[in-house]
Amino acid sequence: MEEGINGLRLTPYGGAGQVTGSNFLIEGARGKILVDCGVEQGKDYCESCSFDDFPYDVPSIDALVITHAHLDHVGRAPRLMKYGFKGTAYMTAPTRDLAELIMRDSAHILAQSAQKRGLAPLYDDKDVDAFLARIETIPYREEREMAPGLFVLLRDTGHILGSASVRIRTEDGTALAITSDLGGSPTPLLPDAEPIPDADVVLIESVYGDRQNPEREHRVPLLRDTLKKAIARGGAILIPSFSIERTQLMLYEIGKLMESNELPTVPIYLDSPLAINVTAVYKKWGSQFFKEEAKKELAHEHDLFTFPFLKLTKDREESELIGRAQNPKIIIAGAGMSHGGRIGKWEQKYLPEPDTTLIMVGYQAPGSPGRVLQDGAKRVTIEHNEVKVRAKVETMHGWSGHADRDGLLSYAETCLPRTNTFLVGLGEPASARFLAQRIHDFLGTRAVVLAKGETIQITKDGIQR
Repeated sequence: MEEGINGLRLTPYGGAGQVTGSNFLIEGARGKILVDCGVEQGKDYCESCSFDDFPYDVPSIDALVITHAHLDHVGRAPRLMKYGFKGTAYMTAPTRDLAELIMRDSAHILAQSAQKRGLAPLYDDKDVDAFLARIETIPYREEREMAPGLFVLLRDTGHILGSASVRIRTEDGTALAITSDLGGSPTPLLPDAEPIPDADVVLIESVYGDRQNPEREHRVPLLRDTLKKAIARGGAILIPSFSIERTQLMLYEIGKLMESNELPTVPIYLDSPLAINVTAVYKKWGSQFFKEEAKKELAHEHDLFTFPFLKLTKDREESELIGRAQNPKIIIAGAGMSHGGRIGKWEQKYLPEPDTTLIMVGYQAPGSPGRVLQDGAKRVTIEHNEVKVRAKVETMHGWSGHADRDGLLSYAETCLPRTNTFLVGLGEPASARFLAQRIHDFLGTRAVVLAKGETIQITKDGIQR
C-alpha cells in the first residue's frame, strides 16, 4: 500500500468525459478500493480500450464495489481475475443476481467483438465463475470496512433494482461520495435516490446534466398515444429496450394500458432471454427493494409484469416464429442501443417497411446504431448490413432511467458537501460542463469536471488537482 496519502486519492479511469466505462480508483493511506469496472459502449458495442491492460496494479486492490449491474459499470469486472485480483467484490443482493446474468450474457458478445479486432476474449465463463465466488452482498445503509482504513456505505439511487451510491470514509473522517447513476423521479417501481449528507466531496453523474425531461410527467399518456398511432398504422412496432429496468417498466405500463382497454390488444413479444431472466430477478427482490406503493401492489397482484397478451420467446426457435405472426404486433428486444441482441434481426426485417414504428425509450450513445436512427438517418448499418430506413422513428425521452438537469441540481442541493465541492462525471463533456456551471451558479459551490486519468487529492478541506 502507498504510504503518505493524506485523506483520499481519486483517479477516474472511466466515467470521466463519457457516460460509459465507469471505473474509479480510490486510495487511502493503507488501502485501495475500485468503484465499478465497466465497458465503454458505443459504435462497436464496446470500445477497443475495454480490451487494454488495466492502468493500475490490480493485485494491490483490496476491494471492488459495484454500484449497479449495467454493463458499463460491471462489464469488465471478470477481466480483473485475469490480472490477479484477490480482493472482495461488494454489491447489493439484486445487483449480484443481475450482474451474473449480464456478465454471462455479454461474454459471448464481447468475444465476438474481440475476434473482430483480432484480440483475445475480454473474459470467459471461468473468469465469471471466479469473480462470482469473490462477491459479498451487503444491504443499504450498513457501513463496512472494505479495505484497511477505508469504510464504505451504500445508499439506494433508484436507478435500477439494487443500484447504489458509494460513500468512502477514512479513519480520520475524510469522506468521498460517488453517486453513480441517479434515477429519475418519480418511477412506479423504485424509490427516489437517497441523499448523501455526510461527505466532504460528492462526485455526481451528469448524463442529462444539460437537458430537461418535460416528458417524464406525461410519459404514460405519450406512450399510450404513440402506441395507438403505431397500431393503427398496421405494421410491426419495435422497442429496443435495455433488459434491466426499462423492459420491466414497459411491461408494467403497457400491460396496464391494455388491461384497462386504453390500448387495443395486440400480441406483445418479449424477445430476449436476458430480459426474461432479469424480470424474474425483479419478481424475486421486488418485495424488499420496490417503493412502498409497488410493494403493496405486488402483494396484491403477485406479478406486475405478466398479462394475457404477452408472449415470452426465450428459445431461438420461438423467436423465429415472431416473423410469421400477423401485424400489428409489438416486439420488445435488446439491446437498448441496437448494438447487439435480437433487436437487430427485427430492425433489418422491418425498418425498410413504411408502416413500421421504431420507439426509442433509452439513452443512445454517440456512434451507436440507436443514436444514428434517433438522429434521423435514412440508412443504418446493423450487424455489418446496410439497412434502408423507411419506418417512423419515435423517441420517448420520458423513459430515461436518469435524473434530468433539474433533478440533478435538486439532488445536488440535498447532498451539499461539507467542503462545498462537487466533482462532475459520468456524462458527455458538454453535459458535465453545463451541470458544473449550474451547480456553481445556483448552489454557490465549487464544481469541477473530471478528466480521465487525472488524480485528485481529497481532504476535509476539499480537493487539490
